[in-house]
Amino acid sequence: MELSTSPGPIGIFDSGYGGLTILNGIRRLLPRYDFLYLGDNARAPYGPRSFDVVYEFTRQAVVKLFQEGCQLVILGCNTASAKALRTIQQNDLPRIDTHRRVLGIIRPTAEVIGSLTGSRHVGVLATEGTIKSESYALEIKKLFPDIVVSGVACPFWVPLVEYNEADSPGADYFVKKRIDQLMAADPAIDAIILGCTHYPLLMPKIRKYAPAHVRIIAQGDYVAGSLQEYFRRHPEMEVLCSKQGTVRYLTTENPDKFRESAQLFLHEHVEVETITLG
Repeated sequence: MELSTSPGPIGIFDSGYGGLTILNGIRRLLPRYDFLYLGDNARAPYGPRSFDVVYEFTRQAVVKLFQEGCQLVILGCNTASAKALRTIQQNDLPRIDTHRRVLGIIRPTAEVIGSLTGSRHVGVLATEGTIKSESYALEIKKLFPDIVVSGVACPFWVPLVEYNEADSPGADYFVKKRIDQLMAADPAIDAIILGCTHYPLLMPKIRKYAPAHVRIIAQGDYVAGSLQEYFRRHPEMEVLCSKQGTVRYLTTENPDKFRESAQLFLHEHVEVETITLG
């Protein structure tokens, strides 16, 4: 595979649209950089898929972003970060290009959680795949062995967002049910991580049904801050990220559907190109 060594955009990958909340957070903090967003919308959701399938789909997307000139790729998807990141970092990067980097979004959230909980009891609301992987619990335990982590899968939350039902009365039932389930599992929880990038669009209802003292943690801002710190520690990668303030969007799905859904996440019109993976 012939890859460019020139500076290129920061690649952000997600199985669907949720990674746009990660892109949004990074763009707010680091607006000078160029970005290339890839959504594998045709094969979403990744949450219920096996480790092997998520790894293969994610690997294909990373290779595509590398081919498009990205030197650094962020998996803006919790399921991909949980099921594919480590294998790509350990097995694929040494073969593809030892100078390129792939980062996930679970560790940045785990790194800040110690300063966001007083009770040392934390909840995670995420897709079935992320909860089953126990990635948040494992990462948090490495950094903060004293923190107790409880997780609940929220299978209907992503469709509520993607079908533009996040503000509907019907969404209340599903949001309340999962928050009640989490708080019943551990009433001492005082911080809840939204472990899926779609969930910030349900924030008004999440705040409505979560106890008033519980802090709700969306990932976008923390991932952005972590990337800024990463660049400070790794200036050799920072110089490989181009800076014209541009954003390109790629999707494996119908471009009209992507434009319509992207409006929900970004509140702006986007132009998008359709590609094929695999």
